[in-house]
Amino acid sequence: MTSITERLQSLERQAELGGGPDRIARQHKEKKLTARERLLVLLDPGTFVELDKLVVHQCRDFGMDEHEVPGDGVVTGHGRIDGRVVFVFAQDFTVLGGSLGGAHATKITKVMDLAMKVGAPIIGLNDSGGARIQEGVVALAGYADIFTRNVLASGVIPQISAILGPCAGGAVYSPAMTDFVVMARETSYMFITGPDVIKAVTHEEVSKEALGGAMAHASKSGVAHIAAADEKAALASIRKLLSYLPDNNLGSPPHVPTGDPPDRKDKDLAALVPEQANKPYDIKDVIARIVDRDSFFEIHADYAKNIVVGFARMDGRSVGIVANQPAVLAGCLDIDASIKGARFVRTCDAFNVPILTLVDVPGFLPGVEQEHGGIINHGAKLLYAYVEATVPKVTLIVRKAYGGAYDVMGSKHVRADVNYAWPTAEVAVMGPEGAVNIIFRNELAARHADGAEAVLAERARLVEDYRDKFSNPLRVARLGYIDAVILPEDTRARICESLAMLANKRQSNPPRKHGNIPL
Repeated sequence: MTSITERLQSLERQAELGGGPDRIARQHKEKKLTARERLLVLLDPGTFVELDKLVVHQCRDFGMDEHEVPGDGVVTGHGRIDGRVVFVFAQDFTVLGGSLGGAHATKITKVMDLAMKVGAPIIGLNDSGGARIQEGVVALAGYADIFTRNVLASGVIPQISAILGPCAGGAVYSPAMTDFVVMARETSYMFITGPDVIKAVTHEEVSKEALGGAMAHASKSGVAHIAAADEKAALASIRKLLSYLPDNNLGSPPHVPTGDPPDRKDKDLAALVPEQANKPYDIKDVIARIVDRDSFFEIHADYAKNIVVGFARMDGRSVGIVANQPAVLAGCLDIDASIKGARFVRTCDAFNVPILTLVDVPGFLPGVEQEHGGIINHGAKLLYAYVEATVPKVTLIVRKAYGGAYDVMGSKHVRADVNYAWPTAEVAVMGPEGAVNIIFRNELAARHADGAEAVLAERARLVEDYRDKFSNPLRVARLGYIDAVILPEDTRARICESLAMLANKRQSNPPRKHGNIPL
């Protein structure tokens, strides 16, 4: 009995040391934490319970006997974040470069299966050189086993991936199928093929950072939802992110009292939005004044900046925000914005987070590049996501909603529950200027003989007449397409009231295996 206890203690110490002091020091030199240090930062103090600490690989070829380390390069288990149970795995780069073999993969799939049984979030901390070459197809099978569970868990429990070192080759597909990907700047990167392979095949020279670093994926590819300053900031963002999400698809997001009165008025809100429909402003200033103070947590902040998405609280309730950004591309919807918005809407719908849509959109971005890039299919993704969503949906038209973009952005016609508009709202097939140029083209041409000033004056009169008759919110309200025209200062109170009313909303889609979203 004593010898077994001593042996057990020795193996546990060996597991906790991972690849040993020298490799731990090298990890620190690269400004990276070890797997166990990361879990200490991520989880509530003293709550981590490790599983499979003594598991070792079963490969006996290529001298692998010399590299048998308890834990096999990944730390798995469960703990708590803000008192809530979560399941975790953290790859240990100090052991065989965090490479994935059969035992390593089995540890991960085992903890993923437990997360599904319990109905709790799964968080993966990725730091791996990829498949363990010595184990051949066993390593490839291990990845596929993980991918399968990613798919089966999708929309059932929150899945969050942190990239805290390398993530290359087939390994990237697991994070790509999770709900959120968080990366740390300067120390993390992910790509299918690395710079050396790219240079050999295409003769392009690129650094790891430029190819697959945090900012590359946060701003260009859209793979990363959050690019944090460093590892600790990345782990803190995961804790914050989970505070807006339920444990699983059958639960409700946590209610977090903020002390911000739901009926708070803001008389300065209207001044943030210029009356001129083509004058830019920052929609995030509007969001900050409507939601509970300091509660807005932006997602995909560096990608497709012409649309803003993120989580916030309204009277303590978690809510997903989707808003056009007039400060970028005039708030037009393009390919990237459509994909970004659709992904976020579907995530909110999967996890019972109500959706608040703020509309100020001139339409879809025109251009040959957009058409050839598939704006039809990609724009349809956003439309599909809104129609499919059954969570409470509240929409506010802040200034303008033109063309098909009016339909797409949470209109009454795509099953929004409550639709509001400010008195400044304009809803029409196109802006008054464009409409007048088409409708009254012949009349304006006939006035050219009277001189340019006369034409401009007549066009201005026609524009105002069109705006008064066709694009003001009163006309839309008479048709029942918006439920009320509200004063900006009353916005927060009305939205909080609507979300409270919709708290017990019940809506379902027709029975089917699944829909066929235009991918």
